[in-house]
Amino acid sequence: PLWDDKKQILYWTDIDGKKSYRYLWNECRHEFVQKGFQVNGWTMQESDGFVVTNSSGIWLWNPPAEPILLASELDGKDCVMNDCIADPEGRVYSGSYHYNPTGVAAPSYLFRIDTDGSVHVADEGIQFSNGLAFSADCNTLYFSDSVARCIYSYNWERETGNLSNRRVFVRVPREHGFPDGLTVDAEGFVWCAQWFGARITRYDPDGKVQRVVTFPATQTSSLAFGGPGLDTMFVTSAALSNMLAEAPRGYDPDKVLVGGRLYRMRSDVQGRREYRSRIRMDARSAPP
Repeated sequence: PLWDDKKQILYWTDIDGKKSYRYLWNECRHEFVQKGFQVNGWTMQESDGFVVTNSSGIWLWNPPAEPILLASELDGKDCVMNDCIADPEGRVYSGSYHYNPTGVAAPSYLFRIDTDGSVHVADEGIQFSNGLAFSADCNTLYFSDSVARCIYSYNWERETGNLSNRRVFVRVPREHGFPDGLTVDAEGFVWCAQWFGARITRYDPDGKVQRVVTFPATQTSSLAFGGPGLDTMFVTSAALSNMLAEAPRGYDPDKVLVGGRLYRMRSDVQGRREYRSRIRMDARSAPP
């Protein structure tokens, strides 16, 4: 989910259904946005519209206009993209995924998209890219590698956007699922949605579990703070279940509610506004 603090709108997406939705807070109603364009991750543009990442690449999209493709590959590396995030300077980071449950997968990467639309490899050696979030002081970027069951942290350099010193922030136990979507609250604590785990977990800045919130759905996928006071948490869950070798031992999707619902809960801590991307809309002109 993605909260627009200026318009007081929540956006969320059905990835496999290739559908997008929004909830208008001030009108207490939700709307269907579009069908046919897959959205795995998105950032709000400072000017208007979105940067979108999906299995076909990296896009600029200002609906109702047609999306514009920024990149589908870089130096022979396919941009099969998942989640994304904007940094304070308007750049965008997004990771790729090439999961192969029956064999060796192609390598995945963490990419950086600069404001001129150029795409760069920020890190490699990734198994399955997922959620991203910046620390409250913006010195650290957190990043989920789901198959590795790790949330990594990087030093982030504001001037260049370079990442360095990757280390394990949290290693999620198998019985608690995969680390998926991430966000950081105003106190600097990291929240993680844990696929297969029916939970979101709050970690302190040292990576220690501070709180666990459980849900009826096992496939909790992502989360975001929203509402006028940024004290409402929205949590997505996924209805389509693929049985993976890395699932918790004894997990049976036929015996649980896997998901497909959007949850809302009040929080006793506030979230933070999302940074907005500033990728030039004229950066690329390739048709979708």
